[in-house]
Amino acid sequence: QVRLVESGGGLVQAGGSLRLSCAASGSILRINTMGWYRQAPGKQRELVAVISSDMNTNYADSVKGRFTISRDNAKKTVYLQMISLKPEDTAVYYCNSRMVLTIRPGEYVSWGQGTQVTVSS
Repeated sequence: QVRLVESGGGLVQAGGSLRLSCAASGSILRINTMGWYRQAPGKQRELVAVISSDMNTNYADSVKGRFTISRDNAKKTVYLQMISLKPEDTAVYYCNSRMVLTIRPGEYVSWGQGTQVTVSS
């Protein structure tokens, strides 16, 4: 019904940059929020950044000033620009979206498959 496909992860040295992308497809009527979460080994999944349909953003304190979330509604895509990366940013990054579908009522929550980001010191 709905797919979220992430791309852009990889290995980078501390201080480097990466840009993640996540494209939604399927029976989507409207996308409310889009966001990024991450999960490091042995830790719980945590919110990194989220952006609403009217472009309001919210960031985890640990990434403020370094990460920027944006979205292209026409492309149903959300981006996460990451600069000044630190080893502690190493994690699997998951795309998340809350949307309204054409085939069922109510809000539907979808997750991507995850993309690995590794920052070496």
